[in-house]
Amino acid sequence: MANRTTEMKPFEAVPEQVLQFGKERTDAMLNAQKEMLEAFQDAGRTWAARMESELKLWSDFAAKLTASRTLPEGMKAYGDCVTQRMQMVAEDGRHLFDDAQKLWTKLAGSLNGHNAKLQ
Repeated sequence: MANRTTEMKPFEAVPEQVLQFGKERTDAMLNAQKEMLEAFQDAGRTWAARMESELKLWSDFAAKLTASRTLPEGMKAYGDCVTQRMQMVAEDGRHLFDDAQKLWTKLAGSLNGHNAKLQ
């Protein structure tokens, strides 16, 4: 019986091309995850700013309502608040659509093996 003294190193039997392909796929996946995280962070910042504007809207409404001396003044303050709130809701819809579209573009790009950049 011959005694084998040679040991194979872990990646000696794997062709270099296979290793390179694996590295490329890993790098692409990490990059896609990074871009998705950035997209989620951008969306989070947008929605945090939106919540601050909502808080300001209702705070201003409370101040105007408290300062009103007559029913017509109070109704005008209420009407202005509702009008501004409806504009904010429309803007929310646009932001939601844009955020979803960016995320789907990123997801589709990563599934296709492409690196889709956000604009």
